[in-house]
Amino acid sequence: MGEGGYPRSMTEEDTQDQIQEPRLWSDGQWTARVIKNDDDDGWAVAMYLDNGPEPALVGPWTMGRDKKNPKPLDTAAFHTLVKTAKEVIRRSEQQLHAQLNKNVSVTTEDGQRVRVALAIVPDEEGATATLRALDEFDAELACVSVPPTFKLNVDSAQAWIASGFEKPAR
Repeated sequence: MGEGGYPRSMTEEDTQDQIQEPRLWSDGQWTARVIKNDDDDGWAVAMYLDNGPEPALVGPWTMGRDKKNPKPLDTAAFHTLVKTAKEVIRRSEQQLHAQLNKNVSVTTEDGQRVRVALAIVPDEEGATATLRALDEFDAELACVSVPPTFKLNVDSAQAWIASGFEKPAR
């Protein structure tokens, strides 16, 4: 811990393969750092992936027997924290993927199943989006650029197919 009970910044010495201290535990990829909880008199633990600048997970940490200092980190607690942090990252990635990639399946008037997929590519200078139609064998029937604000639903997919896959109006 640095001055004033605040966590010290990640340094070169922290990047060693394994650290096992009461308030700092690392396996070289994940680092658990017990820190003072700014919101109350308790403690928190911050999990960093690959010494990143921001923690992947911050959560409450157990007080020790003296009810003043934090409980020391140990192998079992560290492995549980790593598992939890990985799950948080996985869920965040799944949520982002779901926000950027949507698809609906529709049946055309002639009975053909078509899957319409919208893929948004975020970019600091302006996101782009692509609308694709795929047949039941995932062969591409059409592909057009659309605004990233395009709302894909069954109605918009059917309208696009009915138009002969013309680029939807902005």
